[in-house]
Amino acid sequence: MTVPTDVIVMIDTCPDHATELADVAAVTFPLACPPGTTDADTADFIGKNLTAAHFRDHLSDENRDVVVARVDGAIVGYSLVLHGDPTDPEVRAVVTQRPVSELSKMYVLPRAHGAGVAHELMSTAVSACAERGSVAVWLGVSNVNLRAQRFYGKAGFVEVGRKSFWLNGDEQRDFVMVRALR
Repeated sequence: MTVPTDVIVMIDTCPDHATELADVAAVTFPLACPPGTTDADTADFIGKNLTAAHFRDHLSDENRDVVVARVDGAIVGYSLVLHGDPTDPEVRAVVTQRPVSELSKMYVLPRAHGAGVAHELMSTAVSACAERGSVAVWLGVSNVNLRAQRFYGKAGFVEVGRKSFWLNGDEQRDFVMVRALR
């Protein structure tokens, strides 16, 4: 697996990139959904959580880092890191390290799969967490998304519990995974 020589991975703070990020999110979010998730449920979630307005908020929030991967100037993947204590009681019960950051999103366009882009996004995201003083980073991943689970395991994350993820009123059970940074 080789990273394209023209891939650029960096923390982005430019609100002008919000629309492009939302476009990438609209393509990549459905790839992580459990089998049987309807197009309507996916579209509803995207409309409520992954719009350009949401990304503008993420890009301007000092407690969040949006990490983007670009090839030939176009965004091919992104991750979203939230710095601060978990708010979900299920997560707080199993992620006890403090201070901690959450890897909230990590998505790569299909055309960039297998090229090392996700590894570069992960490396930059984890570095951002460490630079903020976090001693660990946690994430939630679908209990049926084996590809993502393998990727996170190879990146040093271990399963510590489960949490609910709601997709248009339908409860999904996600694994909570943690990676120690110190």
